[in-house]
Amino acid sequence: MTAVQTVNSTLRKLPPWTLYIVGAIWAGWLFYLGLTGGLGVEPIEALEHRYGKTAFQWLLVGLAVTPLRQHLGINLMPFRRAIGVTAFFFVLAHFLVWAVLDVQQLSAIWADIVERPYVTIGMAGFLCLIPLAVTSNNLSIRKMGAAAWRKLHKLVYPAVVLASVHWVWLAKGFQIEPLIYLAVTLGLLATRFRPTRTRVA
Repeated sequence: MTAVQTVNSTLRKLPPWTLYIVGAIWAGWLFYLGLTGGLGVEPIEALEHRYGKTAFQWLLVGLAVTPLRQHLGINLMPFRRAIGVTAFFFVLAHFLVWAVLDVQQLSAIWADIVERPYVTIGMAGFLCLIPLAVTSNNLSIRKMGAAAWRKLHKLVYPAVVLASVHWVWLAKGFQIEPLIYLAVTLGLLATRFRPTRTRVA
């Protein structure tokens, strides 16, 4: 048995719902660290960033599902919905920490969205993900039709690009980490688009 076969065999034994448990435990652990001083002297800011980074990582895993299957033969397709929903859960947690614990006032939230470009971009990415989360169920696929559903869920592409730019713009000074994540994002998206070959008459 090859390494890829071993990986796929192991994955088949794991139910997709285990990802929800992993995500919930990790989110709860980070929140506990924030309450108990485990995230440093600025726990709200740290928690906000940790949730945002974790959401971004889940989004990248979701983008990697198809390339992993096509190029390496690793099959994460049964987990794709759980990956996407978990990613949205952390995006929502990131937003709520910022809005409820950090900014706190509705007028200030709106002012940040309008006046700070990196917040505007981040909010645009968040809004792109909302319809994907709402329709991540079999009922929506049946009502919309598979083709329309797949077209809608391509909103994840601009969403993850907006998230990348949001992080790069948010970073203070020159930081290599958000740029690496941006490069990985663009690389994964590049695997989705193949140049059209022009037929020679």
